[in-house]
Amino acid sequence: MELQWKVGELARLTGLTIRTLRYYDQIGLFSPSDYTEAGHRLYNQADLSRLQQILSLKELGLSLEEIRSALSGTFYDPSRVISLQIARLKESIQLQQTMLQELEHVWKMMQQNRPLTLDDFIRLLDVMKKKNEKYFISWEHSLDMLGDYLSEKSTED
Repeated sequence: MELQWKVGELARLTGLTIRTLRYYDQIGLFSPSDYTEAGHRLYNQADLSRLQQILSLKELGLSLEEIRSALSGTFYDPSRVISLQIARLKESIQLQQTMLQELEHVWKMMQQNRPLTLDDFIRLLDVMKKKNEKYFISWEHSLDMLGDYLSEKSTED
């Protein structure tokens, strides 16, 4: 027998709220594959896969309408979305490592009661600024790449 989850179980499993899952159903983005006799939503493994796709696209910054459009078309490539997420995560990790190095440098200077120079503060502030900029640039870049990919696929068909 195929595994199935009720909406509350799926909410606990995914960290989403029941309200969010119901809303996704209401707008036609993510509907259960089955219902109990009492009318309770039942989700299966294929539903979980679709939810992962929705959450991946949401993480890339797409609106729910854009996600619905992307998933309803024939242009959606889950492998490409995962690739974009991996690239974004690697960028984030690199930036976090740089920030950690700068913070450790400042902390060591403080522990040794050595005065912090203006350059020390500027480097730390620069990394913090880049972290915020990188988030928005990465988000925009990911959307551009996804848009380019969808455009390429639509011209191929």
